Amino acid sequence: MSGRYAAGLPLDDGNLVVKARDALRREAGAHRTPPVAIRLQKNLPIPPGVGGGPSDAAAAPHGSLARIGLALGADLPMCLKSKPLVARGIGDEVSPLSAFPALGLVLVNPGVAVSTPDVFRALSSRDNEALPPLPRRLDFHAIRNWLGTTRNDLEPAAQAIQPAVGEALKALKRADAAFARMSGSGATCFGLFETGNVAKRAAIEIRARHPDWFVAATRSMEVSDGEA
Repeated sequence: MSGRYAAGLPLDDGNLVVKARDALRREAGAHRTPPVAIRLQKNLPIPPGVGGGPSDAAAAPHGSLARIGLALGADLPMCLKSKPLVARGIGDEVSPLSAFPALGLVLVNPGVAVSTPDVFRALSSRDNEALPPLPRRLDFHAIRNWLGTTRNDLEPAAQAIQPAVGEALKALKRADAAFARMSGSGATCFGLFETGNVAKRAAIEIRARHPDWFVAATRSMEVSDGEA
């Protein structure tokens, strides 16, 4: 293992990549699963709330193995798809999108870990409305407006446990994010920016104010009509 956050990961079956390897071995049988070498470069905080570990685990299986992946975590099936999608249920019902633009994003983690089980235990309500339908035209402005009608039910619970989540959201808004929200169960938050260059400038600004935080400018994956 290598990377900025490698020291915080276990080498045994506490690592999702190792769990994925072992699940494949159980499924396929020892005669079909010879020893393998896996190299993991960990550049995301632990836990990030953006599917870092599940994405690594999804890279270990190959093909349509959502059933096996689901046993390792509810976000494994969507990581196996590895493209823009809408997830329902506990994450096992995934609908890939036929089109989605490349959006400028900034990811911010304030250098704290939030336990996913603790966040779910702190939920005030588990019976909430489903996502509203996506707009027909998926451009920056339509997606920003749609996001404004949605919510992350885990965000208030995570902020109550770790107030630094709120500081990360404030930093994104101060950097003129068109929209900011916590990702998953935290503690990473994301900000939406109109272009990749604007996102890069915002990341530089946030990093200058918070040099100890994890800050990264990136883009969402683009899908053109017919690719999904």
